[in-house]
Amino acid sequence: MAKQISELKLGILGGGQLGRMLIQEAINYNLTTLVLDPDPDAPCKSIANKFECGSITDFDTVYNFGKKADIITIEIEKVNIEALEQLEKEGKVVFPQSRVIRLIQDKGVQKQFFKENDIPTAPFQLVNSKEDLLSTNFTYPYILKQRRDGYDGKGVMKINSIAEIENAFDAPSLIEELIDFDKEIAVIVARNANGDMKTFPMVEMEFNAEANLVEFLISPSTYPEDIQQRAEKIAINIASALNITGILAVEMFVTKDGNILVNELAPRPHNSGHQTIEGNYVSQFEQHLRSIFNLPLGDTRSINNAVMINLLGEKGHDGLAKYNGLEKIMAIDGVYVHLYGKKYTKPFRKMGHVTVVDQNRDHAIEKARYVQQTLKVIS
Repeated sequence: MAKQISELKLGILGGGQLGRMLIQEAINYNLTTLVLDPDPDAPCKSIANKFECGSITDFDTVYNFGKKADIITIEIEKVNIEALEQLEKEGKVVFPQSRVIRLIQDKGVQKQFFKENDIPTAPFQLVNSKEDLLSTNFTYPYILKQRRDGYDGKGVMKINSIAEIENAFDAPSLIEELIDFDKEIAVIVARNANGDMKTFPMVEMEFNAEANLVEFLISPSTYPEDIQQRAEKIAINIASALNITGILAVEMFVTKDGNILVNELAPRPHNSGHQTIEGNYVSQFEQHLRSIFNLPLGDTRSINNAVMINLLGEKGHDGLAKYNGLEKIMAIDGVYVHLYGKKYTKPFRKMGHVTVVDQNRDHAIEKARYVQQTLKVIS
């Protein structure tokens, strides 16, 4: 681009915590940030140069917003694709490209993409309604996912028997074989417009079983080097096949017999990369900016062991957020708190995260467990 990065306007669709952390990095480059979000109190509101309250799924709203920016990016996939396609036709730069977002918006299309490109994934079948589940050959239990709009654990359910079909999603969905996995892992890969690519070290994740959300993340992984290299190679292959510009998070399973299967993709900064702010030489948020502005990609190596804890709203609490135990955890060395600026809490709502860094992996995990038990979001 002829203009310097500091002269450009970055439009971000979505004003949640991912947008907020992206803006916190953009400030370092004197970037002008414009944000569109339907929530008048979105986390980005107070730090964006210009905040617009409006629908990110409405054609006219997204189109008119996009015309004001030099580069448009997303922090959530549920956006109006047709508006982005029109903006691209008119010469606006949209990263990740609208065709990539369109593919990832539909989990069925995403799965077919894996199949066509020899990306290892769990066996699956597409269904149009819950009636289709009665004629499937999949053995119980299996996983049922809505093809569209599933987010943060929503739109996913386990079907244990024929009796549970009655309560299944009655919408276009996919059935997936239940994988007996050892651990969930993720690799984030960045690709700029020149085609340069870099992966962040593989991370290990633990999920909250009730909310189906990442609750605990450990970086770097201690899996054997060959598994880590295979996971990183899969992420690079997917980014190449998509020809994406930007950050891509690739969530995977390591099976009990050491195979790797891809679960889902996110074409944006992701929960599995929050620890990179303190734990790596470059954060996923800065790397996303470097990618979409076609700048040299940063050094992704880990500086230290880093454990990230998602700060979720406590069960039974719905109202103005209070953070119990904040002073206690801040008394510990290597603890970094990120609150997302959300005024109200509700059960399992992502209210912030805490990263613990330590030269000793076991100590980092021990401190993180203490943070998990001590810091509570209540109302």
